[in-house]
Amino acid sequence: MTSGRTGIPRRRGDELEAAILDAVWAELVEHGYGRLTMDGIAARARTSKPVLYRRWPNRVELVMAALGRNAPDYQDPPDTGELRTDLLVFLRGLLHRFDDLPVDAVHGFLVDLMRDPELRRVFRAALTDGGPVETLSVMMHRAAERGEINPARLTPRVVALPLDLLRDTFMVGGEVASDQVIAEVLDEIVLPLLRAPSNG
Repeated sequence: MTSGRTGIPRRRGDELEAAILDAVWAELVEHGYGRLTMDGIAARARTSKPVLYRRWPNRVELVMAALGRNAPDYQDPPDTGELRTDLLVFLRGLLHRFDDLPVDAVHGFLVDLMRDPELRRVFRAALTDGGPVETLSVMMHRAAERGEINPARLTPRVVALPLDLLRDTFMVGGEVASDQVIAEVLDEIVLPLLRAPSNG
């Protein structure tokens, strides 16, 4: 079925959303975040700006939706029987979703979040409510039940520590952490902390 005015196939629901998010990803790859526009996304997706704004109030939330679609399945975290392997598999998948994006695109998105308190709040909620921090918590609590780590160490700040350290690596170093860096973060900082006896 096509629109009589444009001859463009009329898409709805999941099909339309997939086309829009594909367009966001392609625009990020081609132009970077700084030159990403709702006009460009609409043109690439062969839709209109009002259609975009009905679903997403601004380009940052639209980019977040596109990034979220390429994220690992937070509802089905790795379960290899060993926490270190679980964390490696999960964190690699989380970070490698950016492999085909220019570093400037990711950096520009993070800078924009830092400028806007409301967007920071939305982004932080996406990390915790059914997001990667919650997944880390599931894997760590599972490891505590197996006796691998000290359950008393599982405070919210410690659970989020792997993501905090890897995000800092990107912000300071300007590139997504390699598999070697992920392993160093786990082996030198996160796992020793989780295995340490409680204070006192």
